[in-house]
Amino acid sequence: MRTYLKTVARMFKRHFTRFLSVVLMVLIAVGFISGIGASKDKIDYSMIDYYKARTVSDFIIKSKSNEGFSGDDAAKAETLLGGATVDTGVSVDLSVGEKRSLRLYFLDFDNWNVNVPDIVKGERATGSAQIYAERSDNVIKGYEVGDEIVLDFKEILIKLSEQNGAQISAEILRMLDRLKPVNVTVCGIVQSPLTFARDGEPSYNNPPDLPVQNTTTGTKDMDVLENILFISKTVIPTYKDAVSFLPDDMNEPFLKDGDLYVAVQDRNRFNAFSADYKSYAEKQKAELKESLADAEILTLYDNYSFNSLKSYGEKVENIGYVLMVAFLFVTALVVLSTMIRLIEEERSQIACLKTLGYSSAGIISKYILFALIATGIGGAGAYFVGIGLMRLIYFVFNYSFCMPPISAGVVVVFYIIAFAVIVAGSLLATAIAGIKMTNERPADLLRPKPPKAGKKVLLEKIPFIWNKLPFRFKSTVRNVLRYKSRFIMTVVAVALSASLVLAGLGLLDLCLFHDFGSPAIMGIAAVIVAFAGLLTAVVIYTLTNINISERNREIATLMVLGYHDGEVSGYIYREIFINSLIGIVFGYPASLFLLWLVFSTMGLGSIGGVTWFWWLIMPFVVLAFTGLIMLVLRRKIVKIDMNQSLKALE
Repeated sequence: MRTYLKTVARMFKRHFTRFLSVVLMVLIAVGFISGIGASKDKIDYSMIDYYKARTVSDFIIKSKSNEGFSGDDAAKAETLLGGATVDTGVSVDLSVGEKRSLRLYFLDFDNWNVNVPDIVKGERATGSAQIYAERSDNVIKGYEVGDEIVLDFKEILIKLSEQNGAQISAEILRMLDRLKPVNVTVCGIVQSPLTFARDGEPSYNNPPDLPVQNTTTGTKDMDVLENILFISKTVIPTYKDAVSFLPDDMNEPFLKDGDLYVAVQDRNRFNAFSADYKSYAEKQKAELKESLADAEILTLYDNYSFNSLKSYGEKVENIGYVLMVAFLFVTALVVLSTMIRLIEEERSQIACLKTLGYSSAGIISKYILFALIATGIGGAGAYFVGIGLMRLIYFVFNYSFCMPPISAGVVVVFYIIAFAVIVAGSLLATAIAGIKMTNERPADLLRPKPPKAGKKVLLEKIPFIWNKLPFRFKSTVRNVLRYKSRFIMTVVAVALSASLVLAGLGLLDLCLFHDFGSPAIMGIAAVIVAFAGLLTAVVIYTLTNINISERNREIATLMVLGYHDGEVSGYIYREIFINSLIGIVFGYPASLFLLWLVFSTMGLGSIGGVTWFWWLIMPFVVLAFTGLIMLVLRRKIVKIDMNQSLKALE
């Protein structure tokens, strides 16, 4: 057992670079997949926690009549929903010139139980000073704490009367002229849990008769509300005496509740992102419409902020599903190649162990241990990479939305799937290769595997070109095609890596030049390009490093024959460069397919819409990483021990 453990330790030392390559491959692929895959669930969980904490309304009921809502209407809504929390309020849009630019919400702040906002600046006040401004975003200018605002109650009464269908006579208008504007001071800045999209909230706040700004379609030609104020109902009685001379039909529209904000009592039912909750909301909406005929019912699915966030989250998830397959395939391909070729290099070690009486299972187990430890370390690191990437994506979403604090819930489904596939594939391939090798006789294993004979290539049948090539280029061309399985594996891996790079660039193009305008998706695109580039670098490094290790004797022979370091390095570099170029060529059709999948799952963009220069940038990205790997591996090439490499294996 001591001798066996020594051979295991020596194997790890001898193949440390391969061990490190497997670790990095798993780290990058599983980290990327788990980070992208967990993002939507993390966003969903965070929003659900936030909605529950702020008691977000399941339904908003708006009165269509000039009677407003009575206490019986609120009680009826509570009964229909099996018990609910109901807040009441009224809103009005005011005009500045020809633009509707200000909306006022009159709410009962002393009993503010539904859609409770975050006070991001200032503090909660009492009495008639309870006036808050909506947080500024890309369309709402907003106020600051301490700003003085003039409330023209004449204009407010006229607007409310118009909204409720009341007729204003000339006599009443003359009476309204006696009302004087009132100065109020903003005591705090709030963030409503229903209006967290930074591009505005057309479903609630923007005038309904104007075009809706939508970052998904890119519509931006519209007037929007410039400011929103939340005003306590305690403000109204303060100024009621000033309007006491008005007829009742003018007072009532001002005092009647025009909105009911309803939160279902059972908050455990609340999961806004689930199909069950959506079905429940639609069913209850229909029942409320039957009972409250003169009302408009809005659910959370009529909320632009919610739908926009939900849509972006689903797009990220769909991108994750598509790219997960590509990343897994490339990683599995290279890891399997690494383990199979490692076992082939250990032929003599396996023969010695068999001669000493070790069982096939015992011999194979050390290679399985190698694969298990390498993938295990890579997988452990990938978990934290995934968490970091998921948090980065969540942070990027803040450029499009005012995101709540991130949920503490653990999301590991994508991580477990990706890691399990890599581990299972690696162990299975290692076991199969090990069984195949241990089934051979020790005498056969002790003999070095003869190098594959060179064959004529297609280019040799074109004398006009072949005869003019220097010898070093002829040998390079033959070597590239001599080991067909190695060549095909390298080309496929580089092609898929190149397609991942172009998929990221295509998404970036959608945001930059096609008016998609989503910082969240732009951040995802940048992450894809970065991870695809890293994957490309590790793929080329791993396959090239294996190639060099398998050809030590060949390289040492060139050194003995008098080749300089630069010539020997060039001998290998030319092969890497040719393989990368061929991989890039095949990467284009792979990119077409991958881009089509990405755009199809997102429901946005098209292959024809990708700007032409991205197709030219992709090869330079791949070749840049290839050049970097060439520099890293130069030392390994020129430091090969000629004496050790040329010793006969006996």
